[in-house]
Amino acid sequence: MDRSSMGKQQRRRLFGAPRLEPVLLAVTAAALITGGVGRLAGAPGLADLCWALGTVAAVGPSLGWVLADLRRGHAGVDVIAVLALVGTLLVHEYLAGALIALMLATGRTLEAAAQRRASRDLRALLERAPRTARLLTDDGVSTVPSEQVAVGDLLVVGPGEVVPVDGRVAGTEAVLDESALTGEPLTVRRVQGESVRSGVVNAGSAFELRATAAEQDSTYAGIVRLARQAGAESAPVVRLADRYAAWFLPLSLAVAGLAWLLSGSAVRAVAVLVVATPCPLLLAAPVAVVSGLSRASRLGVVIRDGGALENLGRARTLLLDKTGTLTAGRPRVLDVVAAPRWQPTQVLRLAASLDQYSPHVLAEAVVDAARERGLRLSVPDDVSEEPGRGAAGTVAGRRMTIGRRAEAAELPGWARAVDNRAVLDAAAVAWLCVDGSPVGAVLLRDPLRADAPRTLRRLRAAGIERLVMLTGDRAEPAREVGAVLGLDDVRAGLAPADKVAAVRAEHERAVTVMVGDGVNDAPALAAADIGVAMGARGSTASSEAADIVLTTDRVDRLADAVAIAVRARRIAVQSALGGMLLSLAAMVAAAFGLLAPAVGALLQEGIDVAVILNALRVLRDDRRGRPQLTPSAEALIHRFAAEHDDLQDVLDAVRDAADRLSDGAGPQSLAAVGEVHRLLTERLLPHEDAEEHQLYPALAPTLGGPEATVTMSRAHAEIARLARRIATHLALARRDGSLSPEQLDDLRACLYGLHTVLRLHFTQEEESYFSLAP
Repeated sequence: MDRSSMGKQQRRRLFGAPRLEPVLLAVTAAALITGGVGRLAGAPGLADLCWALGTVAAVGPSLGWVLADLRRGHAGVDVIAVLALVGTLLVHEYLAGALIALMLATGRTLEAAAQRRASRDLRALLERAPRTARLLTDDGVSTVPSEQVAVGDLLVVGPGEVVPVDGRVAGTEAVLDESALTGEPLTVRRVQGESVRSGVVNAGSAFELRATAAEQDSTYAGIVRLARQAGAESAPVVRLADRYAAWFLPLSLAVAGLAWLLSGSAVRAVAVLVVATPCPLLLAAPVAVVSGLSRASRLGVVIRDGGALENLGRARTLLLDKTGTLTAGRPRVLDVVAAPRWQPTQVLRLAASLDQYSPHVLAEAVVDAARERGLRLSVPDDVSEEPGRGAAGTVAGRRMTIGRRAEAAELPGWARAVDNRAVLDAAAVAWLCVDGSPVGAVLLRDPLRADAPRTLRRLRAAGIERLVMLTGDRAEPAREVGAVLGLDDVRAGLAPADKVAAVRAEHERAVTVMVGDGVNDAPALAAADIGVAMGARGSTASSEAADIVLTTDRVDRLADAVAIAVRARRIAVQSALGGMLLSLAAMVAAAFGLLAPAVGALLQEGIDVAVILNALRVLRDDRRGRPQLTPSAEALIHRFAAEHDDLQDVLDAVRDAADRLSDGAGPQSLAAVGEVHRLLTERLLPHEDAEEHQLYPALAPTLGGPEATVTMSRAHAEIARLARRIATHLALARRDGSLSPEQLDDLRACLYGLHTVLRLHFTQEEESYFSLAP
């Protein structure tokens, strides 16, 4: 069987073969209309004949659906439909039979259309899967099937084409539309060496791509495999609907029999069966579940099947890995410390100049930090790298090293303070040495995701009662993360087997979700009720073991998925129970002779359509958990987030000036304080003022009013107060020629206090405000 025919069969299995429901709808509608015209024309015999033919036309398909249900091991409410159709023929209530036939066809057609609408995003994944790739060789460009692409091949991706395999940009930068994977509409730029995932669209000019994975191992192929398994037929909530039918069917037959027995009228019994024919009613549950799958897929959340969605809606315990899930998964520069007579920006620039050719993850973090701060890197000579030690080379004629420092018998005071701080902050240290002497240090740490605190608050609001971290990391950094996020329990130093045991223990208490991103998380994901993989940068093993994959590198999509699952399950149960209660009320009315069969058929038609439409509400965007931003507010968030990155050197300068004052109030210390004052006046305070008068008013409507930003405004006032106090100390020192002892203590306290307030304020803004924007 060739690949295209196999793909067609897989699509048919997922989205259904061509159905007879539209044909049946056309036939029954034509019969009902023709009979109505005959009745109005004074030909009752012709009218009854048409209505009878429409009824007979529906008996066969409905009988087929009943037999299909029986083969699957359960008797659905279609049994009632068959009995009602046959009953109307026997008692000559042909109009009622035609209405039931139309109701049955309409409900089935509506349900099929609803599933097609709800599944369009999943279907789009299959239809846009790349089939070919353009291979660049010495002989030119040739088109080959994408499954023939091997690791290391050089490909050309043209404008508008879908990237066929995972790879790295090999030439000019790429402009990409990643919305199919992430749900974000904005294009992104990937420069040379940056990774690109299969399935994204080239939104710019052609670029070259060096394949890093074969097609079957690439991101998009894994997503398609999940999409092919997506469906609602196995969801526990659907089985719940089948259990409803298990008692609804005998109850309907009992009411119909009792009405016939007590009244002696077979017509009443048929009327009861007519209003007890909610054929599309119990299909409202799968419509709601499939709609939930569709909503999640639009946000970059691929859910394996309806059962996973339903279980996610019932989950009460959430277990999370730390690295790559709650944290960014890659180190970032925490601080830069300089020796006396050196500046932090100098240290960072030289360290990044040496590290720019190193593939080490810490080196990449140092280079990224320097580029974010706009530092111009030098080109080193005679660069060498020793694994586990770092890089060495010559910059501006001086021999330098970056990495682990050589063990020394005696360290200067500033270097001992760096060692102590690294222990306190659980940070790694890259030492910069010039001509064999340490002149600075770069502290690095895997930072907390900016969207993690808000995500966990949303998860608790959605019904998650217990949040636990399971990590193989050391206890100290794990406990610090747990304290910041308010987790209920933190378990550190766990091997994969320990994580599995912890998941099983939590499973005994409640429905459990496990979230992870690495190969070591795959066993725990498989052991949980629902496994969630951070698939944007996670391993293939974790994605394959998971029930849900977040295709965008944002943990807040997990809160979106839980909110969608809770809503889909609530609406599914609401639709099933609400429709059945309405049917029961109509059955009682019919049993007492208050509803004729034809009127009952019309009433039941309305009930069935109403519950199906109610189930389709899941498709609507529910943004109560995610504040709505105006485009201008979103643009301001991106602007000020970028400014935070640019202002990191100001924070470093404040800390460095405070440290220098600890060694005395000499000219160099005062010069450092003067430079801090210049940076505060020219860069930091204008930034704070712009936030106060531009960003906060733009966010106030989204956050519920100006009171929501009051605490942040108070932080701005404190920052301005400390800046003024520093300026006053400088003015007094210049007037008197030096700092007095009492000034020295207060100025040092102001600088340390300003550094602390700024770090806390920046973190609060990034978590509370900047995480609102994608």
